[in-house]
Amino acid sequence: MAAYYPPVGFHFKVDIPGKGAGDKDMRFQEVTGLTAEIGIEELVVGGENRFTYRLPTRAKYANLVLKRGMLQDSGLINWFRNAIENFEFEPVDIRVHLLNEKHEILNSWEFRQAYPVKWVISDFKALENSLVVETIELSYQFFSRK
Repeated sequence: MAAYYPPVGFHFKVDIPGKGAGDKDMRFQEVTGLTAEIGIEELVVGGENRFTYRLPTRAKYANLVLKRGMLQDSGLINWFRNAIENFEFEPVDIRVHLLNEKHEILNSWEFRQAYPVKWVISDFKALENSLVVETIELSYQFFSRK
């Protein structure tokens, strides 16, 4: 029987259809925000003083956060600028794929109706020898594992 090894988290791919300026625009060093949780509502019932009923409510999702070295010519950043400067939103479905050592897809997550909400450029520091990193934050309706 073959031993099971959990997949590594450093081999992944992000697809943002129609928003990139080629393959370089979809390369990221970090993807975070694959978080979902069920909200809780507490219900107080008269006569019951020992506890409150805790009932499930809607699911909540964290923003999807992508980090990469800053690019000079980026279709993705043009999408952000259009949202920030012109307040024009064009939601898209985004897929994050976890890959194996043969570059085959192991798992995928689809983020429905994503749109930009935050763009951060790292600090410039004369005393450090570091790359300029841009952080791209997206809001979306929900995600699902494919």
